[in-house]
Amino acid sequence: MATLIPISSAFLPGRLGGLLLSFILLLVPLQLNADSLEEVRERGSIRIAIADERPYGYQGQDGRILGAGPEIIGHVLEQLDIGEIDWVVTEFSNLMPGLEAGRFDMAAAEMAILPERCGRVLFSEPNTSYGEGLLVLASNPNRILGYEDFADRPDRLRVAVQAGTVQEEILALLGVPEQRIVTVQSPDEAVDAIIRGRADAFAATGMTVASLETRYPEVEVEFNFRDPIVDGEEVRYWGGFAFPKGADTLRDAVNEALDEIKKNGDWEQTLSRYGFLKKDILYSYRFDTRTLCQAGR
Repeated sequence: MATLIPISSAFLPGRLGGLLLSFILLLVPLQLNADSLEEVRERGSIRIAIADERPYGYQGQDGRILGAGPEIIGHVLEQLDIGEIDWVVTEFSNLMPGLEAGRFDMAAAEMAILPERCGRVLFSEPNTSYGEGLLVLASNPNRILGYEDFADRPDRLRVAVQAGTVQEEILALLGVPEQRIVTVQSPDEAVDAIIRGRADAFAATGMTVASLETRYPEVEVEFNFRDPIVDGEEVRYWGGFAFPKGADTLRDAVNEALDEIKKNGDWEQTLSRYGFLKKDILYSYRFDTRTLCQAGR
């Protein structure tokens, strides 16, 4: 399991605060019970986890916490009179167990709202929506155009996927054999796997692969990528803030403040600045959390 690193900050990056964030190793176990809104206010700080994944929530080179999730939740917490954030940077696969174990009060990683996850944690109303993408070696020498290629083609292509993400399920539904899947713990590890030849591509959200392309010249986003179709529908997900079971008052307060923030231009401008398209922003209104949690049931 990765080490959890809380990073304390009076506020968030940008105009919410440009403070450099100090690293403190988490050595003591934390309580298992979810804190209510009042308990968080009394404590004066809130523990928020991110998965260090661009553009959803990540740590910048200067130590600041950036991303669509952290910046939006910064606006929300201003309205809730919660001024100090203890950031916890961890692997994506640790988010759900960490919430369940009470190691943090919420996650701001734009985690997809899925029925199986709704059984384990609480979700806010959707903050974002996003589709799929594919990262390949520069010039795409293997001519990989979609996730289905890893199931259908005879040349035994291998695809990297981040542990705990929805792409694991998508690949399984498309019939991709387990032996063709290379599980990694982070997007950067996926890039390394492609460069070193352990994988031929990385399956992730379109936003994630686009951010990797800007940082690594050895790889690129496949422009002609075919969106995966599952049960006759194009795959799209809705991301929200996640909370431990029992944190209803905190979740409800976040929802109320988020609804207000969506009514002004800051929310849309923030998402656009992190690369979300107009379609992504408009689609975030398409379903509410109750509908997403009951999908397929």
